[in-house]
Amino acid sequence: MKENTIDFVNKLIEKSTEAFIMGLEIYNKPTIKYRVEGFSFFICNAWELMLKAHIIKLKGENAIYYKDSEDRTLNLENCIKIVFSDKNGSLRKNLERIIDLRNTSTHFVTEDYEYIYAPLFQACVINYVEKMKEFHNSDITNHIAQNFLTLSTKIEKFTEEEIRARYSVNMAKKLIKDTKKIESEIRENNSEYAIPIEARLIIVKDKGKADVLVAFDKNADSKLGIAKEIKNPNEIYKHTTKDVVRLVNRGLKSKKIFLNKIENGEPKPKIFNKYDLNLFINFYDIKTNEKYCFYYRISNRYGYSQMLIEFIVEEILKNPDTIIEDLKKGIKKIR
Repeated sequence: MKENTIDFVNKLIEKSTEAFIMGLEIYNKPTIKYRVEGFSFFICNAWELMLKAHIIKLKGENAIYYKDSEDRTLNLENCIKIVFSDKNGSLRKNLERIIDLRNTSTHFVTEDYEYIYAPLFQACVINYVEKMKEFHNSDITNHIAQNFLTLSTKIEKFTEEEIRARYSVNMAKKLIKDTKKIESEIRENNSEYAIPIEARLIIVKDKGKADVLVAFDKNADSKLGIAKEIKNPNEIYKHTTKDVVRLVNRGLKSKKIFLNKIENGEPKPKIFNKYDLNLFINFYDIKTNEKYCFYYRISNRYGYSQMLIEFIVEEILKNPDTIIEDLKKGIKKIR
């Protein structure tokens, strides 16, 4: 690229980073009530600038302008279609859903939209960080601390009856419809679409490993039998089943390792699939192991940790030729 083009790309990346950080600061500041709308504006702006920089790298500066107008650059929707050509991809659907929110935010958005969109916002943040690193080799944590990438949000969910009591008939219908639609989409997609916002408490003896320290107060109005540290499962168990399969295959590919399946008594190379994952889950009782798995009650789904992916890859590397058959035989013995 020419020097002036490189400078232009760098400016786009710099402005994108600033817009991203502004979105985080607005969303995580407790005194701002306009956080849902404000975040949607700035995160969309951040993505648009970042994707334009990527398109210029791939196709040249002229590629970001409309063909019939040299004064107008492509909007975010156009950039998404160029970079993420799979219209069914979870990341693309996440961005398109947030664009819809941004476009309607100028009209009317209630505070209850935060609960609906918070899982999408969190996934969008993680997606942005990963794509900025992939497309531009830019590490966002050089500009903002890692812990600020976790959005601070309320997780209170109102029932349909409560929503109808709080809003007009038409608004209540829209809120309920949007909630059901997004919850359905969350179940159908992976963590690139949504990361459920949920927190739980875990006991730790070493305070050095705690994220938050608390103290007992016997005179408090609210009682707590055991004080625990607060852990955010969205950071630990952010992978869906599809994610685990994809990332295990990525790990195996990087080491040039293939699984083998037996056909007519002979081993045949194969990729790791959902069936193989279920063998690991059943044999090692993964769903009861807090190191590897967490059940999100609100969205009725399981999330898996990076530790599980690393564990599976390590086990396969020990014996890729027979690991799947060994798991099958082991499960039969257990039953």
